[in-house]
Amino acid sequence: MTLSWGDPNAGVYGLARIGVAPGEGTASALGILFAGDSVVESAAEGGLEVEGSDWGVVRAGPLEISGEEPDSWRLRWGETDLLFCAASPPLALAGGGMEGHERLCGVSGTAAGRRLDGRGQRGRSSGVADWDRVALARSISAWCDEERAVVLGAIRPAKARDHAAEELTAWLVDGEAGAVQVADPRLSTTYDAEGRQRRAGLELYVTGDEDEYPRRAAGQVECGTSLELGRLRLDCAFFRWRMEGRAGVGRYDVLRRT
Repeated sequence: MTLSWGDPNAGVYGLARIGVAPGEGTASALGILFAGDSVVESAAEGGLEVEGSDWGVVRAGPLEISGEEPDSWRLRWGETDLLFCAASPPLALAGGGMEGHERLCGVSGTAAGRRLDGRGQRGRSSGVADWDRVALARSISAWCDEERAVVLGAIRPAKARDHAAEELTAWLVDGEAGAVQVADPRLSTTYDAEGRQRRAGLELYVTGDEDEYPRRAAGQVECGTSLELGRLRLDCAFFRWRMEGRAGVGRYDVLRRT
């Protein structure tokens, strides 16, 4: 389970993930907390003893995630205490041996010693990632408001060289239309000298060839960091987004083989 959040007014952004190995009784914990553009707390631990098994309450290392109600979840991590309340139906994403869904959320509580009232996301996935066949995976989200949001996942096969060969799945949350899967999502990314994502553009042909023009969004990095996770590297970033006159925030993660 992955929880992510951002509140530009408070200047607080973060990510918390607990992974459980079924039948092994072990877990991993990953957490990154930003205040402004600085990392103020982080955790990356594996081989942990896991407490809880049904995601009612699960603890791994410093992280605890509990289900408060059917559509809300609480994260406790040191002095961080956040409540996530679902604001969308489950949005299915799959690829690279994993299957799961994401739910957009309203997020409130305390993190980095600051009160926040922002937006975020709760993701749940299962399976075993096949990193022999996958070169990298992207997780992208743009949270504007109740009327506009985008969630996108991308998988690059091991033999592919660039964006063009990636398998993309995207959802657009669009006012009264609700959540709509995008027929032809397109992503462009600008990187720095170390290969970290700095800017991004989305073109969403919602109904495919029937669309005369795509729906567009553009984002720029607000804060970010990189973590070495064994054979993998995580480039975690939070972006400021603009879409159709609306401002928002969101996450852009790249997980790749080293």
